Amino acid sequence: MLQKSMGAAALAWLLLASAPVLAGGCPAHYMDGRLPEIRNQKLAAATRELCFEVFGVMHSGVTRTPLWSAEHLRADSVEAAQELPRENSFHAEPQLPPSQRAELSDYARSGFDRGHMSPNGDMPDRQSQHESFTLANMVPQDADINRHVWAGIEGVVRKMAKQEGALYVITGPAFIGNSLRKVGNVMVPSHVYKLVYSPRQHAGAAWFIENRPNAQYQAISIAQLEQAIGIDLLPSLSQRQKETMLTLPNVKRKKSAYLMRF
Repeated sequence: MLQKSMGAAALAWLLLASAPVLAGGCPAHYMDGRLPEIRNQKLAAATRELCFEVFGVMHSGVTRTPLWSAEHLRADSVEAAQELPRENSFHAEPQLPPSQRAELSDYARSGFDRGHMSPNGDMPDRQSQHESFTLANMVPQDADINRHVWAGIEGVVRKMAKQEGALYVITGPAFIGNSLRKVGNVMVPSHVYKLVYSPRQHAGAAWFIENRPNAQYQAISIAQLEQAIGIDLLPSLSQRQKETMLTLPNVKRKKSAYLMRF
């Protein structure tokens, strides 16, 4: 009888382990309602899913940054966001314990920008705009990259969303190498990425860029990005689908002032 019980328990565990990891609180932000799956177990410690109005975050209490920020970016949201003036409201995330979250003091005089992952310029209303300014949606980002190249990428993605009707977008940091550093208690990523997937074209790709001045982005496949960061970002896609490259527009460096940047 004990052996039968143990066998049933083992079977139940196997079934659970093989089941899709559904997004707990905000499946609408994720393709097919499925959360990305962390393959590099060094990243899995002290993670917490956070759900906001139009984006979802997987937060790391170790890095005190998001591991990713995910959006189902629709054309109507982009159009609404264009009518909304920017109001800065940077704040520590109250849903997180103080021992695991970033504080405004971590970024003060650090030389790094508080870089949005899901950008303010995608937010269609005041509530979602305020939510985008949580530090749980930000990483320490090189100011030159954040204000110029990254701003250009964000603008291109919004244009793509209007053309495609909707995109799944996942943005996040990469922590690659042995010389990572911190500002305050927050880990500085070596790279940042923005993945876009078009349901209409059944293809996706990502911009991938080092987090340093004057860095040039690379356009890479979903498969290449996942291998680099140790996260299965779109687990409902096959390997072949992840290797199928969506053509990404070229991105020009933005010359506008920081306060005009979305």
